[in-house]
Amino acid sequence: MSWRKTVRLFWPAMLMLATSCGSSSYQGAEEGAQPVVSGGFGSKPVVSIPAGKPGRTPRITVLSEGSGRRTLPGDVVLADVDIRRWAGNQPYMSTFDANQPTSVVFDGRRVPEVWQRSLIGHPAGSRIMLVGPAADALGPDLPRAGVSPRDTLVVVFDILGGYPPDARLVGRTLPVVPADLTPADPPRVLIDGSGREIRAGAKVIVQYVAAAWPSRVVTDSSYRRGGPSAFTLKPGAAPPAWLDALPGRRVGCRLAVPAAGDDPGIYVIDVLDTITPQT
Repeated sequence: MSWRKTVRLFWPAMLMLATSCGSSSYQGAEEGAQPVVSGGFGSKPVVSIPAGKPGRTPRITVLSEGSGRRTLPGDVVLADVDIRRWAGNQPYMSTFDANQPTSVVFDGRRVPEVWQRSLIGHPAGSRIMLVGPAADALGPDLPRAGVSPRDTLVVVFDILGGYPPDARLVGRTLPVVPADLTPADPPRVLIDGSGREIRAGAKVIVQYVAAAWPSRVVTDSSYRRGGPSAFTLKPGAAPPAWLDALPGRRVGCRLAVPAAGDDPGIYVIDVLDTITPQT
């Protein structure tokens, strides 16, 4: 069971190579020109770069505000992120392309101040734009190849939510792999959910454990790695066994999902939330 996704801030390897309200939460003294972003929350943003020059200090603009829980200091913030260079409107990297949201863990490690201002204190469902020099606007652990610290970057965040690192189903103990389940068995509902229905292609916010078969040794655990993770239920963006097992279930469920094949094992998944992109 080697299907792993997020450790602190994860960027997919392939990325290495809604109405705007226009309110600003943080600006430097020099305003500069402002990009225009279109597209709804959850869909890849379309960014238009103006003819004018950007300012030299970071600017953070709330493009649209969500209605979910506000993110708090210490949260694990799950977000989709699109980054492009101002010069030539050149794409740099985007989690939208791989359908793999990222996790930013605010645990005292280095996270740029402007990322903290962009991600903390905003409701889930918000779209935030950060414009600033790469030296300030490039997130932690991101590759620096091809980017000068003086390059201006345009970063669009879709905040999926902020969660305590130990977030779990209310009143429930940590998940345990059933002793009688094998990779040949169908998925098993351990706890019924009563929240929104999970749809194929949607994003899910989960805590989970993965165990190898037949040893049942836990090989991966979001609880051990710092908190919830976000997956998109599309091929290549989530473990294959999840794609049929999760759609039709409801938020709040705990599901044991066997995975057969060359690397057999068993997942136990707690679904904390689901998000269906706007169309």
